[in-house]
Amino acid sequence: MNLKLLIAFTSLLLVSTFSWANENEDKFSSYFQNVSGEYSRDHILEFWGYHDSDGAQNYLDTIRLRYYQPLDFEQFKGTLRLDTAYVAPYGPSTANSSPGQYSAGNTMLTFWGNHPNFLPSWGANLGARVVFPFGNHGQWAIGPQVGASFRPSGENPLKISDFSPLARYMYGFDPKNNSMQINPNQPPLIRNLQLFPTLGFQLSPSTQLRLWDENGIVYNSAGGGWFVPLDGMVTHRLTKNLLFAVGASKQVIQTYNQYNWSVYGKISLNF
Repeated sequence: MNLKLLIAFTSLLLVSTFSWANENEDKFSSYFQNVSGEYSRDHILEFWGYHDSDGAQNYLDTIRLRYYQPLDFEQFKGTLRLDTAYVAPYGPSTANSSPGQYSAGNTMLTFWGNHPNFLPSWGANLGARVVFPFGNHGQWAIGPQVGASFRPSGENPLKISDFSPLARYMYGFDPKNNSMQINPNQPPLIRNLQLFPTLGFQLSPSTQLRLWDENGIVYNSAGGGWFVPLDGMVTHRLTKNLLFAVGASKQVIQTYNQYNWSVYGKISLNF
């Protein structure tokens, strides 16, 4: 799909969605309250572990460190997130020289937030993500994102805790010293649309079920194809400052190859 056409389609979709929300504000607000402007003031440090399979006896283990930093610039409020990882592939398709050995994985910087005087009636968060070239086959990737968060305000028989959709478009590119001619074994440049229809359910005062929170839907705009997983994670807060979670993800539509299944977990510290 042409990049300009995809951006135009995405923009039209987002404008149409928020236009519908504005036109149906009274009806929508009777069920959900927009809490997109509520940002955690805690510093959060998370330790993640992932075990992924491509379905052909090839596996990828990932250890990830994730940190959330509150952002406060006068009236601007938001959040800064830093991810860095080590990965270890193994299986029949792994080079004999490196099976099971950990090496640098993706390092990403993501931020989101809003200013009360910028599109005040829109009720959404704007942000961006940068993927650094180390651990990413020498490729940079950047992309804008838009998201929102809603909390039930009326009767809630399904025990929904929040609905937090997010859309992001990532665009990869090579620096001058790393091209397909110099490094012909690198994978294609990233060109994808990422969609997270995140939905949370309050199972108990300390426990939640979260769907499509960690792994979302991906459309490959470079060559076409969708990756649609069924993703779920159970989180449990032990104390005010300590939370742990376990989750799993299984592809249900995979015309764009990502993984066959994944299991993961995290320990989260608030301070």
